[in-house]
Amino acid sequence: MVHFPLHPETPLEGQTLAEMFGPGKNIDAMNENMKNLMKQEDLPYENRSMTYNSRLAQELGTWADTQKGGETIHEKIYQAYFVENKNVSQIGVLIDIVNHVGLNEAEACNVLEDRTFKEAVDRDWAKAREVGVTGVPTYLAGGAGVVGAQSYETLAQLVEHAIGQKNKD
Repeated sequence: MVHFPLHPETPLEGQTLAEMFGPGKNIDAMNENMKNLMKQEDLPYENRSMTYNSRLAQELGTWADTQKGGETIHEKIYQAYFVENKNVSQIGVLIDIVNHVGLNEAEACNVLEDRTFKEAVDRDWAKAREVGVTGVPTYLAGGAGVVGAQSYETLAQLVEHAIGQKNKD
């Protein structure tokens, strides 16, 4: 997994989706479309009116990946953001998630305050730009890629393509 700065300019206090997308954008339709896509994948999703800066959550997730059992944090961050509409740029929200998944709170506080994993996320962002990532999720394999929520069939075709490319080598 490589982290990607979807909207790094988002202020820490967040902003409304209407502010982000501008006048004329039907936020209710966007939410309904996303809810339908998530339902197809058995993922929870609730209507959102706000977006928040996810930079600290990415840094915390990168740290969590170095901890035993830490991979569980990603689902909880997803749930906090997309289901509970919580501001994942707030250290208190992130520490609640750390406690919920059973990681060390003191270590997590140090990671967030000292920005221990800032450079690792910076490298991810640079790599994402380098390979041309323009949205999330992006799947890359065998010199090809697809962006956004995709069907199983589309992802299977990408994998088949990658296998075909590898067999040519």
